[in-house]
Amino acid sequence: MLNIELNKQYLHDNFLKLDISLKSFQHSLQKCREIGIKESYTFEETEALDSLTSKFARISDIFTQKVLRSIFLLLHEGTSNLIDLANRAEKLNVINNADALLLVRDIRNQISHEYEDDNLNTIYSKIFILADSLRSDIEKSKQFAIKYEWLDN
Repeated sequence: MLNIELNKQYLHDNFLKLDISLKSFQHSLQKCREIGIKESYTFEETEALDSLTSKFARISDIFTQKVLRSIFLLLHEGTSNLIDLANRAEKLNVINNADALLLVRDIRNQISHEYEDDNLNTIYSKIFILADSLRSDIEKSKQFAIKYEWLDN
């Protein structure tokens, strides 16, 4: 019983981190959508887009590595890798679409390892496209946790 309570607290704490990060991300996303995709950017625009990519990567990490894994611990479900976790989460109706979540993770990995300016516009474009899907999956997983009474409404 103690382990369940600890896992519930861990889930709660991670949703708090995610909510804070998501608010900051949404602000950056709005600002960067106004900037748009261009051939070149001012210094300030580059800083804003760099901030957006960093925030996207952070949200992706918190959601996939902490929140979803916490949910699966509470479900007593094993998750060996992200592909299995995403597919199982979709089947259990924790998220909307496993493929979209895997794309989010791919973009996160590109952000972490991308050093060529040529590919940055591709990353920005994909973040603009995937942001709503990620936010929707976060909300759906939160509703799932509330339904199981692991999280307060």
